[in-house]
Amino acid sequence: MNMERRLWHISMFIIKCPYCGKRDHSEFSYGGEAHIVRPKQPTELSDDQWSEYLFMRKNIKGLQYERWNHSHGCRQWFNVARDTSNDKIHSVYKMGEKPPK
Repeated sequence: MNMERRLWHISMFIIKCPYCGKRDHSEFSYGGEAHIVRPKQPTELSDDQWSEYLFMRKNIKGLQYERWNHSHGCRQWFNVARDTSNDKIHSVYKMGEKPPK
């Protein structure tokens, strides 16, 4: 096995879809940081405040709450608590549910 193929194999991980069960991450699409609250009066925001809402995310190294879509399966959206430093998934929960502590 050549080095490029080994690196691709190592980077794969499994996501447990709350609707379909365990699947390879290649079946899913990343949807960004979870639990971003839309401003109640967006028309009253300055351009800087609006761009902060649209574009600025934590993007931390460590535990992060993310939205994922099972785009090559049931097409449902759900949330994942994932450690971005090693791709370890701590929990998976449906949209609308509170994040686990």
